[in-house]
Amino acid sequence: MGVRRPAHTEMLSYRHAFHAGNHADVLKHCLLVAALRHLNAKPKPWWFVDTHAGAGIYDLQSERARKLDEFEGGVGRLWHRDDLPGPVADYVGLVRGLNPDGRLRLYPGSPWLASRIMREGDQLRLFELHPSDADLLGHTFAEAGRHVKVEPSDGLAGLKAVLPPQPRRAMVLIDPSYELKDDYKRVRNAMKDALARFATGVYAVWYPQLQRRESQQFPEQMKRLPAKAWLHVSLTVRRPAPDGLGMHGSGLFVVNPPWSLAQQMGAILPWLVEVLGEDAGAGHRLEQWEDA
Repeated sequence: MGVRRPAHTEMLSYRHAFHAGNHADVLKHCLLVAALRHLNAKPKPWWFVDTHAGAGIYDLQSERARKLDEFEGGVGRLWHRDDLPGPVADYVGLVRGLNPDGRLRLYPGSPWLASRIMREGDQLRLFELHPSDADLLGHTFAEAGRHVKVEPSDGLAGLKAVLPPQPRRAMVLIDPSYELKDDYKRVRNAMKDALARFATGVYAVWYPQLQRRESQQFPEQMKRLPAKAWLHVSLTVRRPAPDGLGMHGSGLFVVNPPWSLAQQMGAILPWLVEVLGEDAGAGHRLEQWEDA
């Protein structure tokens, strides 16, 4: 499968380039890689659906990335360590595959990571609404063939067209920016509709830890979805800022999690707190529930 690298810095992502490779990406991508590896344990094909796919690959030396240097507090802290726990080592190994000279220059988004794990019969369905990012995503996967389809459209609305998937095995990643308060409600509604269409799919919903009521209430609202099983993990790296601004952590709510995922995340979360934590406010949470 051919996946192009960006030809120059200007072709890299417009928005997520400011945050690529930060602590939230580390948590999200460790979980994503572990979950997709689990799906590979069985020969039946699967689909990976990404509702907010972004640009695919990000240049960490670009002006946008260097403005905040958020990757330095995320993947940058892992880059030269030789004590990475298994799921973290797997994730970092994929990032290193994009940087064969050993210098941390390029960071892969979720679609690129999934493309490294997918097998011959698996497929990616990638949605990106922002025109610039959609163009970049299309360029990244221009030579990927029919197994990867890029849709320059609203991913939450697009779920209706792809669910249920033909192989009846799929992982759906939902990770909007939540810049608009309405995003939280749209995600909840999209999840309710998705579960009605495809109740057995694996759904991973990312959210930021912010000092906003919508963010703080979101995990409890997700627990009320009509799901048979869920896993909730979060990583907090610092105390909330006194001015109430900024993201101090992030979380993922996984519906129908692979059976091994809770154990894997439970093993790495304390390590991530130790390595990525910035002050005494750092911590983690792992909750799971299954309908008896």
